[in-house]
Amino acid sequence: QVQLVESGGGLVQTGGSLRLACAVSGRSFSSYVMGWFRQAPGKEREFVAAISTSPHSTYYTDSVKGRFTISRDNAKNTVYLQMNSLKPEDTAVYSCAASRRAYDSRTYGASYMYDFWGQGTQVSVSS
Repeated sequence: QVQLVESGGGLVQTGGSLRLACAVSGRSFSSYVMGWFRQAPGKEREFVAAISTSPHSTYYTDSVKGRFTISRDNAKNTVYLQMNSLKPEDTAVYSCAASRRAYDSRTYGASYMYDFWGQGTQVSVSS
């Protein structure tokens, strides 16, 4: 069974930065597309960013482009989300997910294409 554990969330002021990490158990990490999603109170879960298998192409929702960076370290079975210039509207529970089925930019952003999910980590941005 694949397990995903997020870390790095917290409370930060507007304009601040946080780096989320997601550690993945198992030996197939390099074969997964990895994604970050978030869910704010009273809202649906939304796609934030994804990174493909080699060559590690990256994809972002428009609202975080230029502020967030997703990366992966296959030697450490870990995916990261560097979040800069944070805004109050970024406040949410952030979850990482692993997909064996996503195959292009359209499916990378679809939560139903992801097979394994972490529990999530809270990110709160104060104004």
